[in-house]
Amino acid sequence: MTDFKKIISHAKEYGFVFPSSEIYDGLSAVYDYAQNGAALKKNIRDYWWKAMVQLHSNIVGIDAAIFMHPTTWKASGHVDAFNDPLIDNKDSKKRYRADVLVEDYCAKIEVKIEKEVKKAAKRFGESFDKAQFTSTNPRVVGYQEKIDVILKRLGQSLEKEDLADVKALIEELEIACPESGSRNWTDVKQFNLMFGTKLGASAESAMDLYLRPETAQGIFVNFLNVQKTGRMKIPFGIAQTGKAFRNEIVARQFIFRMREFEQMEMQFFVPPGTQKEWYEKWKETRLKWHLSLGMGEDNYRFHDHEKLAHYADAAADIEFKFPFGFKELEGIHSRTDFDLSSHEEFSGKKLQYFDPERNENYVPYVVETSIGLDRMFLATFSWALREETLEDGSQRTVLKLPAVLAPTKVAVLPLVKKDGLPDLAHEIVNSLKWEQAVSYDEKDAVGRRYRRQDALGTPYCITVDHQSLEDKTVTLRDRDSMEQERIAIADLSAYLDAKLNVKYWLKNS
Repeated sequence: MTDFKKIISHAKEYGFVFPSSEIYDGLSAVYDYAQNGAALKKNIRDYWWKAMVQLHSNIVGIDAAIFMHPTTWKASGHVDAFNDPLIDNKDSKKRYRADVLVEDYCAKIEVKIEKEVKKAAKRFGESFDKAQFTSTNPRVVGYQEKIDVILKRLGQSLEKEDLADVKALIEELEIACPESGSRNWTDVKQFNLMFGTKLGASAESAMDLYLRPETAQGIFVNFLNVQKTGRMKIPFGIAQTGKAFRNEIVARQFIFRMREFEQMEMQFFVPPGTQKEWYEKWKETRLKWHLSLGMGEDNYRFHDHEKLAHYADAAADIEFKFPFGFKELEGIHSRTDFDLSSHEEFSGKKLQYFDPERNENYVPYVVETSIGLDRMFLATFSWALREETLEDGSQRTVLKLPAVLAPTKVAVLPLVKKDGLPDLAHEIVNSLKWEQAVSYDEKDAVGRRYRRQDALGTPYCITVDHQSLEDKTVTLRDRDSMEQERIAIADLSAYLDAKLNVKYWLKNS
């Protein structure tokens, strides 16, 4: 995978992600999506929405407000329990999330495991059995046992809120400040992550509000409204995408952890007692969605939570192999009836469902799937960026985005800016733009234009030449293989549809 600094640089240079308000020296952990980034982000969002809402007759979508009544966050547990364990280094004066320091320590052990696996794979060649090796090799088994012991202890300490033991663990592992190398740590303290704001015309009468730290609560408070107006029958789901805000002290790793970010969440309401079965089903369904993009099965894994949130009876992450290691991309949580029961209690309103098959009223249980759109963007972008050495020894930078997500699907290039070639090229653009995102590029030699489109992630280039004027055919170039074929202009639409239509990508998910 490409070096992370090059990923960040490429994202800016080619119009995907800019630092926010950069002319004023920016704002830490806040980013703007540029022209190509906004398109890629929208395509990821649409791909999720189609899979989650359009293809499920029992899932509907809403768009709840960012501002919510402040009691919402008391009922959800965020006012009392939405905290991160933070630790300061006394010498560097830098603040860190204590759990992340421990997880990063474990990630370094994972790198050692990967090195052992690579060495063994080279030694044994085609006969190498990775699963057998990792389960029997004494060194690898020892490394994995050490990781498991550390993460189990961390999870138990956080669950019991034994922050003294979290600090003791950091000291026992001899974890140093990444910046100064010092091991001079303060005690671990909890820090609430919600952003506060005010609602009202005057300071005296203003109401204290929060910017929502998650999108899920907008779904829960609308549960009965949606169920009744949509005549929904359990099991059913409510999905939404939207901004959330967290005052992350240790925001880092580009757009991986930001203060303003976007979530894609679906809450699936089920009868009590069936939640574990639906939890397993949604784990499987969501992993299939990820795999449908073709980014490699080895880049995903499940991680079951040692520490469960106060509302959950089961929780797992789908982790992706980012340039900085396996990290959470999506969470699947069995939230029990905590949310609806709590909102019932705090609001005094009944949030129950009458089940005609059971002939009873009950508060439904919930299985949640929650994915960070920005993280999905980073996973896709970092996986796609490659530097390749070609047969002639030259280099090319190519962004091998899944074609269905690419910001621009087709670039139309007249070979020269004369002889009527631009006119025919514009005709092709105007014909295809109703179905695909198309760009027109006539500047520089055609080879340089191909390289530019490769770096932008454009899956197909159409070159219009003098032969095109005679026989109405064009050269179609594939970004990944760089192969070129002659194709009739009349056949372009059907050809591209077969390669780029969402249905051909999603049908196996």
